[in-house]
Amino acid sequence: MQERSRRPEFRDSWAEDENDKELDERAPLTREQVQALREEYPLLSPWRVVAVQAAVGLVVAALAAVVTGRGAIGWSALYGAAAVVVPGALMVRGLAKTRDKQPGTQVFGFLLWEFIKIGVAAAMLVAAAVVVRDLSWPALLVTMVLCMKVNWLALLWQGRARARKKRS
Repeated sequence: MQERSRRPEFRDSWAEDENDKELDERAPLTREQVQALREEYPLLSPWRVVAVQAAVGLVVAALAAVVTGRGAIGWSALYGAAAVVVPGALMVRGLAKTRDKQPGTQVFGFLLWEFIKIGVAAAMLVAAAVVVRDLSWPALLVTMVLCMKVNWLALLWQGRARARKKRS
């Protein structure tokens, strides 16, 4: 006779556990606790992110023009920054209107403005060859990527500010 190998018994990871009951018994936060959390973890303004993106775009465009000695490279880089900053600012402005709405409306508003942002950015890229004389696609695309990466820089910046605040 063949002996069957013994397999471990299947355990459903979604099944109720003793630790789950502990989570259910937590009380909701009080108004003071919520205010303390907001003071400890302040929100980063999306307008500040857009402003830093614009500043990075201006610096990169100026450096590109100075380093290469060609104004067309600088204009291409500046247009690349605009292709990130203008749609981003448009989205932030649109989302500011849905701030006090119901959650479902906020989600729909976010999706709508994200779609508009992508459409405006795509339209700006299509128009780039007409708008910018002697367009340099590498300068435009590199500047776009650098401006988009400012979002990560903003999160890092916020984390360091929080760490500094905790130390003091």
